[in-house]
Amino acid sequence: MRRMANGMGTTVARAVVGVLLAIGMTTQAFALQAPAGQEGFVPLDQLPPADQLPAAPLLVTAYAFIWVAVFFYVWTLWRRLGRVERDLAALGRRAPERGRGR
Repeated sequence: MRRMANGMGTTVARAVVGVLLAIGMTTQAFALQAPAGQEGFVPLDQLPPADQLPAAPLLVTAYAFIWVAVFFYVWTLWRRLGRVERDLAALGRRAPERGRGR
């Protein structure tokens, strides 16, 4: 009895794996097909204005934001480095004074 149940479970598992593989292959076959509405190359000037580059304003905005962020970061680093250099110069001026007192 145990042997029958075990053999039946293996058969069901193989059937499930086979069905999943078949589904996976058919979805990949449909994914590799070209879009239905496109027959070939269409020059840019023949496309409607909405299809030419609808994301251009977003792209320009994203690049502008990144450049502003980079410039702000470099500016803050420049200010912090200037502050550290001033602190080191002040420390250098104080160090000889402390050395003479001992």
